[in-house]
Formats: sequence, structure tokens, C-alpha cells
Amino acid sequence: MTYIAKPKVHHPSLQKNALGLTRRDYEGAITTLCAGCGHDSITAAIIQAFWELSIAPHRVAKLSGIGCSSKTPAYFLREAHGFNSVHGRMPALATGANAANGDLIYIGVSGDGDSLSIGLGQLCHAIRRNVNLLYVLENNGVYGLTKGQFSASADAGSLSKKGEPNTMEAIDGCLLALTLGATFVARSFSGDKAQLGPILKAGIAHRGFAFVDVISPCVTFNDHEGSTKSYAYTREHHVEVVQADFVPPREEITTEYDAGTIRNVLLHDGSWVRLHKVAEDYDPTDRDRAYSFIREHQRAGEVVTGLLHLSTDSKDMHDQSETVATPLVELPYEQLCPGDAELQKLQQRFR
Repeated sequence: MTYIAKPKVHHPSLQKNALGLTRRDYEGAITTLCAGCGHDSITAAIIQAFWELSIAPHRVAKLSGIGCSSKTPAYFLREAHGFNSVHGRMPALATGANAANGDLIYIGVSGDGDSLSIGLGQLCHAIRRNVNLLYVLENNGVYGLTKGQFSASADAGSLSKKGEPNTMEAIDGCLLALTLGATFVARSFSGDKAQLGPILKAGIAHRGFAFVDVISPCVTFNDHEGSTKSYAYTREHHVEVVQADFVPPREEITTEYDAGTIRNVLLHDGSWVRLHKVAEDYDPTDRDRAYSFIREHQRAGEVVTGLLHLSTDSKDMHDQSETVATPLVELPYEQLCPGDAELQKLQQRFR
């Protein structure tokens, strides 16, 4: 596949972050996706999030599978590490890479076909292991590279471009993630940059598996009347459970709000997500309530967006496995493979 590089000419007045980098330094190749594709809006939000957090691109590893969504890592952070896996196998690669070098910041970009069909088993185990990974699921409800067949996330009763109804129930990624114990679950809309940006920043800062399902309309095959993943339908039916803002821990920020209108949730690394509550009884730390809340609004034909669940005591795969602080990729061979004598001692313990 041929990618077209963007010109490297920068305007001298472009704003710089704490690293002295401009937003242009976080871009990638020129997109080859359809004009108006929601995935490109997600790419723009990812670029903005990493730039605002002043994360050096070379400290990031980006991974993907197969599909329109899995092309998007080529369009951001050109200086980052990257690997494009076979269809549905990105979570396993991300798990292995993270096990070898937990010092990198990992972002996996996938689609509803790549994640919820052929890659469903892979996704489930990455969630179970709480791999320290921002997992962005670009959800358009169709297979965009193979002429728009329904994907596993297509809602029952929604219509294809040809007018055919979907007869099967949808797999809801957020409900799946909640059921499997994900420690960070959120949903947003590619057309809502004000909400999506802070959610991505919070997901990057979260230590553990941060699952972000983004409704991302396919303008070619799934943006018509009768689709529940179109721009018009999502704008009309989405219900914002919280307005999320991300407050980094670098400096103190003080403000005043009316009593009962704000809820602060402390992330594992000391960062904060500040939630402006829309529903007084909604608690993002209550997994069971989050699940039932999504289902209630699904039955009403509504799409719940915002930070849906956050575990404040998340332990990622390295914490659970009690790995050493030094990344395995940096350990000498003698420590990684101590020899036959030590192996015999270990085996003796299990006899």
C-alpha cells in the first residue's frame, strides 16, 4: 500500500507544546479514506490528545488489524513505533509487545468487524489481562472494505444501503467490556470533538485497558436513512451521560462549581477526570449501574456517550504478574534465561 507523505513545511507561528513540538509533528501520511469518513475525525482527535499531553511520538507504539479503521494509524504519529497485524489479531500483538516493554505508551486502533467478529476472542483476553493499552474501536456498523455488509455491531432492524434490514442482535462493545471487567469504558461520537478529546486523554493516562467505542459513520455504505450509525441518527439520539474534561497533574487547577454538579474520579497514576454530572444518580465507578444504564437507553433507541465506567483501583497486566520494573526487552540474556539448573529447580517445585 502506498502512502502519500504530507509536506514538512511548518508555519513559524504554530503553537508548541511542552516538548517544543507543534501539532504537525504528530501527524502522519495523507489519508486515503473517503472524504467525510468519521475515522479521519478520530485521527484528528488522537493527534490533538497526544500533542496536548506532550508525549514524545517515539515513546508510543501504535497497532492495528485489518479494515478501514486499521489504516488510520498511518495517519498519525509518523515517528511512533507501528505494527499492522493480520485480521483480528492486534490485541495479542499488543499484549506481547506490552509484556516485553511496558515503558512504551500503547494505542490500538480497530474496527467493529476486526474486534467484534474475527478478533472477538483476542479482544476478550486483552480486556481480562488488563493490558495497559488505549483501545479505540472505530464503530461504523459495516464492513467498509468489502462493500458494506452488516458487521456484528449493526443494530437489529437497521437498514443496509440497499434497504435490507439486519435480523441479528448487535454485540455492544461497551457492554462486552463491562462484563469482562474492563477498568475504563467510554463511548463517544466522531463528530463530537469536545467530548472525544478529553476521553482519549484520560484513556492514555489510565493504567490498564482503556476501551473507547467511537460511533464513526461510514459515508459510503452506512450514512443513509434507516442506519443507526449515521451522522444524523447519532446526533439526534445520543445521550451524553457526562461531559468529560481531563485535568493533567502537572499544575494545580482551581475553579468553583455549584454543589452537586461535579464528580472527580482519581486515575491510577494520579491524574484526574473531572465529570460534570448530567444525571444525579449516575456513578461511573458502579459497573452494574453502568451496564443497566446502557441497556435502558438502548431500549429507548438512544446512544449513551461519555465516560461510562472507571475503576479507581486498576491493576494492569504487569502489576498482576508482578513483573520487574525494568522492561524485559532491556534485560540481558543471562537474566531472561538463567540456564538448565534453574529450570530444573523450578520444575521440581511442581512435582
